[in-house]
Amino acid sequence: MKTFLHTYGKGSTDGGGAGFSASVNPLILIVEDHEDTRLMLRILLEMRGMRVVEAQDGEAGVRAAEEIHPDLILMDLTLPTLDGLAAMRLIRERETLRQVPVVITSGHAHPKSQEAAFAAGCSDYLVKPFDFDHLDCILLKYLTLKSVSAVADGCPPDRTMQ
Repeated sequence: MKTFLHTYGKGSTDGGGAGFSASVNPLILIVEDHEDTRLMLRILLEMRGMRVVEAQDGEAGVRAAEEIHPDLILMDLTLPTLDGLAAMRLIRERETLRQVPVVITSGHAHPKSQEAAFAAGCSDYLVKPFDFDHLDCILLKYLTLKSVSAVADGCPPDRTMQ
């Protein structure tokens, strides 16, 4: 049985951070089966002052979300053991996680894929390869962050399909 991965970033449990609290440094859960994508997202998020927990599959992502109660979840659609839509539905069933923003990250840019994700309860949809400005806009939209506020003027009012 796979488990979710180590917590990384400032204020993490690895002792490497400066002890920032969750209210200052948001906790992001990345649910992604490709190690290189997880690494890229982790680095980008840590550069923006966030703490990161990673999960390699849908089941581990649901378990991690239940345990850590993240401020935001970035979830791939195509995952082993439990796909992203099924994992998101399970997360949405948990009262304590219902309000956590879930941003689907996927290489599927087709409107039908996006419609299915929004119907399943996602908060936003980010198409791979990532547009880093769009990622910053999503972070700004769902988190209160001084580190990404500089891009606020460049964000359109809403880039989702909602």
